[in-house]
Amino acid sequence: MREGLVNELGSLPRGSGVYLFRDDRGEVLYVGKAKSLRPRVRSYFQRGDSRPGTAQLVERIAGVEVIVTRTEAEALHLEQNLVKRHRPPFNIRLRDDKSFPYIAVTVEDEYPRVMFTRERHRRGTVYFGPYANAKKVRETLDVLNRVFRFRPCEGPRPGRHSGIPCLDYHIDRCFAPCIAAISPEDYGRIVDGVIAFLSGDTATIQRELEERMREAAAGERFEEAARYRNRLFAIRHLAERQAADRRTVGTVDVIGLAIDGERAAVQVFPLRDGKMIDRYGFHLENVAGEDDQAVLEAFVLEYYGATPSVPPEVLVPRGTQDTAPIAEFLSARRGSRVEVRAPVRGEKRRLVELAVENARLALQADAAQREEQRRRRLEALEELREVLNLESLPIRIECFDVSNIQGESIVGSMTVFVDGRSKNAHYRTFAVRGLAGQDDVGAIREVVARRFARAREREPDESFSAMPNLVVVDGGKGQLAAARAAMDEYDLPRVAIISLAKREEEVFVPGVARPIALDRHSPALQLLQRARDEAHRVALRYHRRRRGTKSMETIFETLPGIGPVRRRAILRHFGSVERFLEASQEELEGVPGLPQKTARALYAQLHKAGPS
Repeated sequence: MREGLVNELGSLPRGSGVYLFRDDRGEVLYVGKAKSLRPRVRSYFQRGDSRPGTAQLVERIAGVEVIVTRTEAEALHLEQNLVKRHRPPFNIRLRDDKSFPYIAVTVEDEYPRVMFTRERHRRGTVYFGPYANAKKVRETLDVLNRVFRFRPCEGPRPGRHSGIPCLDYHIDRCFAPCIAAISPEDYGRIVDGVIAFLSGDTATIQRELEERMREAAAGERFEEAARYRNRLFAIRHLAERQAADRRTVGTVDVIGLAIDGERAAVQVFPLRDGKMIDRYGFHLENVAGEDDQAVLEAFVLEYYGATPSVPPEVLVPRGTQDTAPIAEFLSARRGSRVEVRAPVRGEKRRLVELAVENARLALQADAAQREEQRRRRLEALEELREVLNLESLPIRIECFDVSNIQGESIVGSMTVFVDGRSKNAHYRTFAVRGLAGQDDVGAIREVVARRFARAREREPDESFSAMPNLVVVDGGKGQLAAARAAMDEYDLPRVAIISLAKREEEVFVPGVARPIALDRHSPALQLLQRARDEAHRVALRYHRRRRGTKSMETIFETLPGIGPVRRRAILRHFGSVERFLEASQEELEGVPGLPQKTARALYAQLHKAGPS
């Protein structure tokens, strides 16, 4: 341990607070809280600490930072904020699984959207879910749209460029905020109703629909009354489908936790007025060596830091020792008292046991799925070794592809698969220059040559320092010959190379005239296809970004008063050419560092031809 770090440990305070471990680059490795900072932090560096992962963490620690708080609950709040900001690699975290569908409400938009999504990380958006069934989510959104009539159009602003309302307005499925047929305030109240319904309050909207139906019928507006009746039936059906009636329980969240070695699963049963409105399942990483209390606290910070509503009561598994910090944290989030307790009898205890059992089953299912995936990956690697006659298993596979349009903005990509799984941190992209016209073969040769040239640098990048067992090139014999010629310059005798042609999915190997035709359902071909498709996706994304930047630069050349500094400020503010071109004068005036006079001149220049 370096001397400076020893001195830091000796001068730590004894009060409660938060500690941050940083590496030699200043990046945050871990954020933790403690009732007493000095003994807690020093425990990581004691030889008797055999917790899994601790040794790996300690090896990378170059500095310790502490923040003293008045109470443990304050430390819990601060820990949550710091974990959100830094996303430390050694902290317990929910697994980022894009397969789960969510309902998202873009609450920071002037006219918010209510939409289906598989993302859960954008600021200014409230998420409901995850849900187990995408079809159920879409059906729910369809019912909610018929009842609440929120806008279905995409983008932060409603409407189309033509300024004419779409069909949804004419069939009574939208209030047409695009033509200011509804004010932002009234539309906001509609969105509040959607959020309340998704949070479990179904009674309010049912009462409103019943009242409107009776008023319309009393006024002999029978078609309007029939529409309200149909919406009421749809809402009742949706609420009944979600219901598991436990009226004596009230409004609570029931949390079940199961831990097995390095893995943990959590199940959340949200009950609103005794009705179970859904079941949410999560898996957690980096839990090795942590007790139930620490895992539960980490989950609560992550989950309730993003969920739109906190119930007045949260039920946790038996054995949870100290719930006071969690209760204080949730009370602050809710704005009123939240009770956190582990029930010992009655219906609430049975609900917790049910949630725990579901968490155990989820953990077992996840383990079985991981084992099946591991078996499939090993089978694919074994098959590749046999078919390609390799010396050993292709543990590290690198795949290359290029992308361009008629020779413009030529780029290349390298994707990496280790043990049959993608290693995104080792993906790399290349900007290809100096080629005349569309020359995919020449571009592949340059990209492959640059990749292995980087390996000979004094301090190579981590991705380039690791040698692959197998190189895969997207293309046919021409691309294969070019890539092999590039590799021959660097004397790489133990690196095999093949190409994969898209049309017939044929595998070409050097020195063999006829391609190898693998079975379309074989794990080996599926692994090669995943690597090739990833390389194509990465190359295409990089090409579009470079082409967009070039288009932006071309547009700026014709605009008055816009130099490199303001150009970068505009690009950072809007993020894309399309968003910049669609910006209003007020939005342009809001760009940091852009004078209002210049913004007005810029808007006039962009719209001198009149609206489209």
